[in-house]
Formats: sequence, C-alpha cells, structure tokens
Amino acid sequence: MTKPSGAHDGSPPPAVRASRKGLVLFWIYVLLYGGFMGLVLVRPDLLALRPFGGVNLAILAGLGLIVAAFGLALVSMLGRDTQ
Repeated sequence: MTKPSGAHDGSPPPAVRASRKGLVLFWIYVLLYGGFMGLVLVRPDLLALRPFGGVNLAILAGLGLIVAAFGLALVSMLGRDTQ
C-alpha cells in the first residue's frame, strides 16, 4: 500500500509547497514594485533622466517590472511539482 505524498516523511504536501513558492515569488514582486514606487515618491527627478536617448527611466523601470512579472511567472511554471 502506498502512503499519500508527504504523509510521514516530514515534507509538506505538493499544494503547500506550491503555495509557499507562490508567496515567495509574490513578495519578491512586491519588493520590486515597492522599490519603484519609493523611487517615484523620493526621487522623481531620477526617473526623468534619459540615459539612452529618448526613453526616460520611468518607462524603462515600468517595462522592467512587466518583464520581472513574466520572469517570475516563468519561474513559477517551470518549477512546479509534477505529481
């Protein structure tokens, strides 16, 4: 007879592991977004700089947040348990 996954070996069930990983990824994104918003509040003059010609740092940082969200989603999808 097979025992349920995570029943007696001390490891949490796959749903719990997935939830924990999801929360970690969520908090990583919250920190990134909070850093961006903190920069908007504290140093908006930095976001007005145009280091690469016509695009300012605010646009680049916003696009970076979108790319980070897709990257974290990819990490979540590729690292999920397959059982």
